[in-house]
Amino acid sequence: MMARRAEEDYEYLFKAVLIGDSGVGKSNLLSRFTRDEFCFESKSTIGVEFATRTLQVEGKCVKAQIWDTAGQERYRAITSAYYRGALGALLVFDVTKPKSFENVNRWLKELRDHADSNIVIMLIGNKTDLKHLRAVSTDDAQSYAEREGLSFIETSALEATNVEKAFQTILSEIYRIVSKKSLYSDEPSSKGVKEGKTIVVGGISEAAIMKKPCCSSS
Repeated sequence: MMARRAEEDYEYLFKAVLIGDSGVGKSNLLSRFTRDEFCFESKSTIGVEFATRTLQVEGKCVKAQIWDTAGQERYRAITSAYYRGALGALLVFDVTKPKSFENVNRWLKELRDHADSNIVIMLIGNKTDLKHLRAVSTDDAQSYAEREGLSFIETSALEATNVEKAFQTILSEIYRIVSKKSLYSDEPSSKGVKEGKTIVVGGISEAAIMKKPCCSSS
């Protein structure tokens, strides 16, 4: 009961989505971040699933709601609902599969076509533990990210390398944008937002839900 209460005590709720080809490790990035688990028998996600974690971001208690979707084409019809309300997107490719990196362009176009124009986007090169199989260089991915105005980081869900850093970075950037825009909105600041109140800041519909100070580390 106490654990559940701790999970429900948060000041902001941020939705972020994981996108990228099937098999690049999106589900294991999600499970590593939210449950500190890695599944070797991981199967392709069917449809959509999401998990949450409450943590400290820039000194505020944030509940991160991370959505994971199937990378297969037959599930593309869910696009609009999937992106609705998302403040951040983690665009994942597999550093051992050049095709997954080539397809980043298509995913980015879909994201920009359907998501809010202010969405924060991070490019993630996953599976760095497979050093002997690497086929996409760090420099190539970094250059692409810079051209497209994305942040970039390489991760290994298996070894838990940079997974925490990736999510913390994108959540911090979301917080900075939301808090900055709220200064110029007609709504009260986040400290004055009552429970269940949704504020719209600069075109982003953000559930900035004020509850009791917390925070849960899980």
